[in-house]
Amino acid sequence: MALLTVRVAADRLGIGYSTLKQWIYQGGVRTTQTAGGHHRVAESEIERLLARHHPPGAATARKKPAAGVIVALSGRNRLRGFVEEVRVDGLLGQVRLRIGDQSLTAVITRDAIEELKLRRGDDALAIIKSTEVMIAREVEPAVTHPKRKRRRA
Repeated sequence: MALLTVRVAADRLGIGYSTLKQWIYQGGVRTTQTAGGHHRVAESEIERLLARHHPPGAATARKKPAAGVIVALSGRNRLRGFVEEVRVDGLLGQVRLRIGDQSLTAVITRDAIEELKLRRGDDALAIIKSTEVMIAREVEPAVTHPKRKRRRA
């Protein structure tokens, strides 16, 4: 897991820098300190804090959504992360999301990037709707296992 500066962690949590510093000093946030005494916050700690302050299914005040806002979507495979990189060239752009310790790359139109106003560090969702799943195997190491027998087809 990556370690984030307090300022980046506060942005990710949607709170002020000074608020997060106070939480750290009060012992409410687990951090790692650098040799220079600077605090670093693990992504797993950010996820813990987000889950604590926004539990799934929490009742929120219902407001009428603004025009053009999607309130529901049929795709169920949603991966929540943040934008790690945005590259645009011509009509297409490449967006890389960091989801935990994994990254996902999507190629979308330049118009979509501009409409979504995607910038590095923004929170975003990858919504996957597919009828196919691929399975892969990694190449086995050159070391042989004498007691291991291969299955015959």
